[in-house]
Amino acid sequence: MFEQFEITKRWPAVSPTAIQLYSVPTPNGIKVAAMLEETGLEYDPHLVKFAADEQFTPEFLSLNPNNKIPAIIDPDGPGAKAMPLWESGAILIYLAEKTGKFLPIDPVKRYETLQWLMWQMGGVGPMFGQLGFFHIGGGKDLSDKAAHTRYKDETRRLLGVLDARLKGRTFIMGDEYTIADIAIWPWVRVLGGHYDAHDMLGLDDFPEVMHWFGTCLERPASKIAVNVPKRD
Repeated sequence: MFEQFEITKRWPAVSPTAIQLYSVPTPNGIKVAAMLEETGLEYDPHLVKFAADEQFTPEFLSLNPNNKIPAIIDPDGPGAKAMPLWESGAILIYLAEKTGKFLPIDPVKRYETLQWLMWQMGGVGPMFGQLGFFHIGGGKDLSDKAAHTRYKDETRRLLGVLDARLKGRTFIMGDEYTIADIAIWPWVRVLGGHYDAHDMLGLDDFPEVMHWFGTCLERPASKIAVNVPKRD
């Protein structure tokens, strides 16, 4: 089933019927792991070791030429053919449509959910990621703090948008947990976690976000996903 995919020579499939996940437990990777856990789909997690630059190897690039995680191969894709796919947002939509879960059927609610997914992909992910770079990453030692201030301010603005949306709602779409929540909570998690930016950002200023985040993180699937794939 997987012989046609060069990537499986470096990361062999364990189960021929399982979705193959190539990832790291970063926010974008956690998104897809959480979705797989929530849907109950069988999957084989494969750790892509950034420290060894495995994302730049010919095998990985054969699946994702953009050298980013996560990426998947579904042996049971459309038309019963194997489906390779990368970009976390696209994968979430694909898995939602495959299983009929976490994406409303009603057209209005469906597009509203996708709207918030795109908001994460176009705003939260890039802006929070840049904040991380200038707060704890390679840009932290720059004497000019203009970039750090820019991304701090934009992160707080985005958190304010989310806080307003969540007022009076359990989840982004109300009572229903969707791929919008799955896409966003791992990025909120990294702010107070790996980025160590809870106090700097004043996360307590966003009580709706923090309450929602706690609810999302307490889900059994979320607790598993934050450690998928397991790091060596």
